[in-house]
Amino acid sequence: MFKRVALLFNLMRGDARTLWFALRHPEAPAWLKVGVALLVLYVLWPGIPVIGLIDDMIVVPLAIRFLLKRLPAEIAAQAAARAGR
Repeated sequence: MFKRVALLFNLMRGDARTLWFALRHPEAPAWLKVGVALLVLYVLWPGIPVIGLIDDMIVVPLAIRFLLKRLPAEIAAQAAARAGR
């Protein structure tokens, strides 16, 4: 189980870095900025302590992947290169 959590963390960390570089790209679409803002609000929103943490471990990586898959190819390639992927 710990191995799966570590793998999930590594995937999310890499995706989060790619998303960060895509967000800072000069041609980043407005929907990306809105999506990231909503994701940050979701993470910071207080919820049920234990269930909220488990929920965040599932929803946040899925949301990051969702946003990355909808990026224009040029921005995604440049962000992935800058993130070292």
